[in-house]
Amino acid sequence: MAVYFISGIDTDAGKSVATGVLARTLSAKGLKVITQKFVQTGCVGISEDILKHREIMGISLQEVDRDGTTCPYVMTYPASPHLAAEIDKVDIDVERIHQSTEKLASLYDVVLLEGAGGLYVPVTREYLTIDYIRDYGLPLILVSSSKLGSINHTLMSLELCRLRGINVSHVIYNDFPNDSEWIKNDSITVIRQYTGRYFPNCQILELPVVQDGVWCELNDLIIEE
Repeated sequence: MAVYFISGIDTDAGKSVATGVLARTLSAKGLKVITQKFVQTGCVGISEDILKHREIMGISLQEVDRDGTTCPYVMTYPASPHLAAEIDKVDIDVERIHQSTEKLASLYDVVLLEGAGGLYVPVTREYLTIDYIRDYGLPLILVSSSKLGSINHTLMSLELCRLRGINVSHVIYNDFPNDSEWIKNDSITVIRQYTGRYFPNCQILELPVVQDGVWCELNDLIIEE
């Protein structure tokens, strides 16, 4: 089995779409793949990000979705997990999340665990998302974007991973909104230069903008099972 953590350079980098497309791609390669949501906020019932994953994958909700395995914590207030949990009077236990991942890993070839926001989003007042990735030794798939300012956010995220000893296996560059081909092409070049120096085994992938509701697949994706 393989478990990958998917984080973004900020809240709106496109993690959910990237996670769904990754799952769709791996399924097309013949792998049994499932997605998981680390913590969902601003939602009631089944995680809205899990629903988006299933839409992109072209499959219905699974039993592990309905029983809460793919998203153990769903909070109603749209805020960082630590604050949403306090508002809903929920105590987040990261080991419960890990146990859900372990259950999924026993049933599937690949588990794609989507985070909430970026690497430094607090899970509790004392525990950050990046702490979880490090503590459980998960390879990271980082989602960047074509928005102005993404170079800064991407390189800072990569630098944090380098300092924390986190393996960045992939960077997915989300073309949306693709306001400038110059910015996009230069950003990918800068990111590639950085990863080439500090993460030489990291694969850079480009996620095209969705056209007419037709979901793409990342055909060049290389992933270790």
